[in-house]
Amino acid sequence: MASTYDAASDRLRPGTGRPGPRVVDFAPILTWDELPLNALVRELLRAFAAELGTAVEIEFAVTTDGTPSGGARFGLLQVRPMAALDEVVQVADADLADTAALVASERVLGNGVDTSIADVVYVIPDRFDSLTTRYMVEEIAARNRELVAAGRPYLLIGFGRWGSADPSLGIPVAWCDVGGARAIVEATLPRLNVEPSQGSHFFHNLSSFRVSYFMVHHAERPIDWAWLARQTAVAETEHVRHVRTSAPLSVRVDGRAGRGVILAGER
Repeated sequence: MASTYDAASDRLRPGTGRPGPRVVDFAPILTWDELPLNALVRELLRAFAAELGTAVEIEFAVTTDGTPSGGARFGLLQVRPMAALDEVVQVADADLADTAALVASERVLGNGVDTSIADVVYVIPDRFDSLTTRYMVEEIAARNRELVAAGRPYLLIGFGRWGSADPSLGIPVAWCDVGGARAIVEATLPRLNVEPSQGSHFFHNLSSFRVSYFMVHHAERPIDWAWLARQTAVAETEHVRHVRTSAPLSVRVDGRAGRGVILAGER
């Protein structure tokens, strides 16, 4: 699994048969082909791309006893169409500073323009408590079920890490609890200032289903909470408020620059 750093030549040499710092880079497998993993992965990618008609990404696991003669077991876990940036969208500095911006961020995943959203489900900032995030899950899931049944995509705004395994760091929803959202915002608060959770299975789902993701820091470009508070409430629970805007929002995401803005249709 590892290579060894050779200081004399300033190079990484596959294997651990010499002294020096170790680096886990899988070179004995990927470079020396001690297991036929490269050929197998290439063949799977070719077969799945032919079946689905587009490039794919796969997730897999390999177990081995560490010796070439011991054999290995390959387990295929997931296959997903690869999301492509097929629309050119530019979000300039002026867009981020627009007074009509409900949300603006330079840490965004996704790409494209969406004008189909007129519903916003958000966690009420003054009522957020990291000790009660488990109770917020069902409140959010109930709104998700109703909006999915009605065929209404929505914007979801919350604090900390969506789908976090640690309830003190965010709201521990599953994908089925929020799957109707077309744009998701992960915001911070002075009392909950955690790192975003990009890279999890949750965010692979966002990319695959073309859901835009915004990370918003409270001290940089804060969300326009006052505007949301003025909107007519469709429903309100202990922690969550659902509003419907008089005109659709405009979600613009520049996937190449990692920038995005959500503009209110009417101010």
